[in-house]
Parts: sequence; C-alpha cells; structure tokens
Amino acid sequence: MRVVLQRVAQAEVEIAKKIVGSISQGLVVLIGITEEDAHEDLTWMCNKILGMRIFSDEDGKMNLSVKDVDGEILAVSQFTLYASTKKGNRPSFLKAARPERARALYEEFLKILEQTSGKIIETGKFGEMMQVRLVNDGPVTIIVDSKNQE
Repeated sequence: MRVVLQRVAQAEVEIAKKIVGSISQGLVVLIGITEEDAHEDLTWMCNKILGMRIFSDEDGKMNLSVKDVDGEILAVSQFTLYASTKKGNRPSFLKAARPERARALYEEFLKILEQTSGKIIETGKFGEMMQVRLVNDGPVTIIVDSKNQE
C-alpha cells in the first residue's frame, strides 16, 4: 500500500459538478493499493497516518499529529500511485490491484481509519473520475509505503 499525505488548510472532492467530500485543516490521503496488500498493511498504514507528526506546535516545529490538532481526513483512492514508467512514455498500472480487490481493501482501510481515529473520514468515490482541490499547507507532502515501512 502506498499513500501520499498532504497537510492541508482545506480540501474537497467533486464528482460530476457535486462536492462529495470536504475538510478544513487536516490531511488529504491519496491511496494506492497493490495485489500484495493485506489486512496488516491497512492497519500499519492507518496507525502511521494517524501518528505522523507533520503539524506545527506552538514553536512552529512539526511535532503534532492529525489527532493532536483534531484535524480532518479526506481519503481518495488513486491507483496511479502504482504507475510504472520504466518503458516508454505511457505508464503501466500492472502493479495496482485489480478493481474488485482494490475496492474491498479500500473500504476496509476506511473502516479501520474511522475506528482508529474516532472520526468520520471524508472520501471521494472509488473508481470515479474526481476533481480534488486542496490548499497544501506548508507545503507538506509525504509518501508512505507499507512494504518498505517508510
């Protein structure tokens, strides 16, 4: 599992000219799932996301987590995080999980994230064409991979 975390001042997802998810201060979590991902990857990633200290404390140091600042989370599925650009100029997505498997793991991930955070997680819609608008705060953008655990 691979995620891109973006610390945001605000963000929203639009589908067919309708806002389906929005947050104020918090994290946008772009989620890529591969065929090898399992429940352990989901649990590890949720704990990593919620514990990541990328919000500023009173001294301006990144010492606080999204939980510490009572931030919100907007989670969006994004199979393109597993793009391979080794050959040619057209990316290959063979490493991304097939849609049926990815959907099930994505939904499980959202449940774990909600249970662990104690908050409602805003989302896009799996498999839909979405427009994601955000105000990246910092900017702070972090890539986390469960297979490398980094």
